[in-house]
Amino acid sequence: MVEARYYRREGDYLICELCPNFCKIAEDKVGRCLGRKNIGGKLYAINYGEVVSMAIDPMEKKPLYHFYPGEEIFSVATYGCNLLCPFCQNWEISQKRSPSRYLSPENLIEEAKKHFTKFIAYTYTEPVIWFEYLLAVTKLAHEAGIKNVLVTNGMINEDPLRELLPHIDAMNIDLKSIRDEFYSNFIKGNLETVLNTIRIAKKSCHIELTNLLIPGKNDKKEDIADLVDFVSELGKETVLHFSRYFPHYKLSLPPTPIETLRLAYKIGKEKLYYVYVGNVSGFDNHTVCPGCGNLLVVRDYFRAEIIGIKNRACARCGRKVDLIL
Repeated sequence: MVEARYYRREGDYLICELCPNFCKIAEDKVGRCLGRKNIGGKLYAINYGEVVSMAIDPMEKKPLYHFYPGEEIFSVATYGCNLLCPFCQNWEISQKRSPSRYLSPENLIEEAKKHFTKFIAYTYTEPVIWFEYLLAVTKLAHEAGIKNVLVTNGMINEDPLRELLPHIDAMNIDLKSIRDEFYSNFIKGNLETVLNTIRIAKKSCHIELTNLLIPGKNDKKEDIADLVDFVSELGKETVLHFSRYFPHYKLSLPPTPIETLRLAYKIGKEKLYYVYVGNVSGFDNHTVCPGCGNLLVVRDYFRAEIIGIKNRACARCGRKVDLIL
């Protein structure tokens, strides 16, 4: 355990200031994320170095389509999350304290090296709740020539975000809805914080956004259009992934209709260069040059092959590609 950063005392309680939940934590209690505990009047990161899952994944599984396509990435997670999504696919490790083993930051870097990959993804659960550990590991990773990726819900306050960002190379951020009520009522989060994270991260590292479309919750045409409008304000080159929902955890709604995904793709492509659809077959997820239509990257599910790029530019028209290679 190490003492947590970003908290204050308020009477007999500690107020965690890492994320917008601002958990009020009594003695010997933990915050919502399960990783921060009040012990003797100090807040400790009890999840520091506690690892519940490690795997090698395709980069496209994160999903990251414009960051070293076709590469493999070492993926690692702790337990816990600062959201309460009733549709969580990893609820067994995100919504309760799961069995874990301790790995020091140095040991984690060694684990990544064993797999001959130059990328680490902090993923599966919510990585920002691992804040103190992330600071240590990501610095060591960069010293070892390893790039860092966050797959995150974006629920982190601005000060800790800005402290972490210099050590992050890419992020996939879940923009779960563009509506306040979805965040506040359905998943118990804060939309404005997520939007702020996206805006700030866009100026610091490569980002891609993912929107899981859930029937009756965030899939109205106007919901999708307003979300696309926000993304387009970041730049037409911003990558947006729409994903198909399937029943899981506490939510038993039927899967997202294919027609909804087609509509989302159409709306997205009206204002963005790069829109992809995941968790379903039948969609063209290749990357083409927005300048001339040349095929740049061919994808088959999680496999990717670069075919139309030369010297980081389109091999046909010479336009600089919107990919990190």
